[in-house]
Amino acid sequence: MDTLLEIVTQANTKKCKVSDIIIEVEAKRADKSVEEVIAQMEQYWQIMKDGIKKGLSPDVKSVSGLTGGDARKYYNNNKGLLGTTSMKAVAYAMAMAEVNASMGKIVATPTAGSCGILPGVLLAISEERDIEDENIVKALFTAASVGTIIAKKGTVAGAEGGCQAECGSAAAMAAAAVVELLGGSLEDMLHAVAISLKNIMGLVCDPVAGLVEVPCIKRNGGCATMAMMASDMALAGVRSVIPADEVIVAMAEVGEMMPVELKETSMAGLANTPTARNIEEKLGGN
Repeated sequence: MDTLLEIVTQANTKKCKVSDIIIEVEAKRADKSVEEVIAQMEQYWQIMKDGIKKGLSPDVKSVSGLTGGDARKYYNNNKGLLGTTSMKAVAYAMAMAEVNASMGKIVATPTAGSCGILPGVLLAISEERDIEDENIVKALFTAASVGTIIAKKGTVAGAEGGCQAECGSAAAMAAAAVVELLGGSLEDMLHAVAISLKNIMGLVCDPVAGLVEVPCIKRNGGCATMAMMASDMALAGVRSVIPADEVIVAMAEVGEMMPVELKETSMAGLANTPTARNIEEKLGGN
């Protein structure tokens, strides 16, 4: 299957969820039983939850010393402007990203730089809506299918497509998973993916001092809210004029058109500000 429409069409034909289709495909690809494939995903989900818990602890600091502690600070001191679910998603996404910066154990979803968005959104949703881990684990397969199609039709690497390919893809993956978890239709899922990607299209990858910390960690938090907004819109019946598969192709085209300076080279954008260059010099030009 090379498009999201193909996956959704097959799910429609079989009258099942996207996750059911993907679990079967993955079991066949890996030459494993369905139970084994699900067990592996359960392990990934546990790593995500453990990482978020660690990221909210007081002792998380990146190797560079540049970041750490913002997730905990936001979780404990936010003013409630986003509402509990969105607040948690932001805090959890940042927590996971801070664990990555501190060389902790993570699951790349789809990359290390965007590792907080999917788990942050799903853990927040699961806590606020009392969704069991079994259903979260299945939804992770749906998320994986979105990431796989984006990788096939474009890229999930910031060095190739900018941060839109990393955090944008992660937001689309999270949006698709949320729609399935909350009982949305297959059509809703496609629109959630399209809406999330459209709103992050063109986002550059400009890590300060070449490190996956600034602005990456806060972008994880921001894109977590983008994923939830896209899901909420799609579940409310809001539709994307441009189909999801076409949005993916457009995003890939935009990535190809980006100058190399804006694709993880730290040559432009935030990475080229005076403050960023001072940080780079202090860190030894990493």
